[in-house]
Amino acid sequence: MRKDWIAGALTVCLLLTGCGTGAENTAEAAGSSVQTNTEEPVSREIFAMDTYMIITAYGENGQEAVDAAEQEIDRLDALLSTGSADSEISRLNAAGTAQLSEDSAELVSRALEINRGTGGAFDITVYPLMQAWGFTDEAYQVPSDSTIAALLEHTGSDQLDWDDDSNTLTLGDGQAVDLGGIAKGYTSGRIMELFDEYGVQSGLVSLGGNVHVHGTKPDGDKWRVGVQDPENSENVVGVLEVTDCAVITSGGYERYFEQNGTTYHHIIDPSTGKPADSGLSSVTIVSADGTLADGLSTALFVMGADKAAEYWRQHADEFDAVLIADDGSISVTEGIADAFSSDQSFEIISRK
Repeated sequence: MRKDWIAGALTVCLLLTGCGTGAENTAEAAGSSVQTNTEEPVSREIFAMDTYMIITAYGENGQEAVDAAEQEIDRLDALLSTGSADSEISRLNAAGTAQLSEDSAELVSRALEINRGTGGAFDITVYPLMQAWGFTDEAYQVPSDSTIAALLEHTGSDQLDWDDDSNTLTLGDGQAVDLGGIAKGYTSGRIMELFDEYGVQSGLVSLGGNVHVHGTKPDGDKWRVGVQDPENSENVVGVLEVTDCAVITSGGYERYFEQNGTTYHHIIDPSTGKPADSGLSSVTIVSADGTLADGLSTALFVMGADKAAEYWRQHADEFDAVLIADDGSISVTEGIADAFSSDQSFEIISRK
């Protein structure tokens, strides 16, 4: 496979599709003629939301758009970060109740919507469990069964009291929330809105591997986004050709630790309080809605392949997915089957 893709789930986004620092690029489609991109991009790498990000925009207003995007990322990070005691979400967790700003309220509303739609597979109240496992501060440990059981008593979005009219959220007893599971998808969506405001025709943002593309490449070709091989971070298992959408991956390989020969990853199943054991090693969601894609990448990972496929059949107009099982087999929903290429064979999940 030619490695001329954007690495959708890699730690470092390999911008070999015209998003580099001025080097000429070629058309990526297999068998296509070589084309030179004459429009210089504006690209910036920043660290925020606990990850490295790359913002790239083409066009005469590219500089202004990238500046605005960086400011927006910093603003949302300060608002939502559980790692900062001054953030709105940290203050909410400390007080147990708060009237939220517009962005936080939108994220809570969407999180509750995704939680209901997925039967609880995505849940912002797993934060105390994440803390118990050490995934919030890298003080990794395997909590006792009694500790998990006690925390599960206070886990569940059904224990939250959300007043949509006043944007007031009240936590249940012993609860704390973290919006990080959808914050990057929401942020990338905001950046796409800024690109529109500044007249950017071609651009993209990679938020720690969550890729959101705007329009097409300047030469009119589709963006090519690689789906990482869960077993080897240097490789991809396939490439998606996309426009105007988010491509967001969740996988157990992103954050994990080993203890006594067992690997524990960070995607917690809200029903067990333990790392999800669903038979999947990664889930990639493709959707025009970055917030939805972010939440569903986690939810479908927790669900497992069969339930994920059934959920997609009920919501095929909202998203598509690439599922990679623990045994390395790949399944692709039929809505993006023609946009996905791989050296490996893959199953197509049909609507029927």
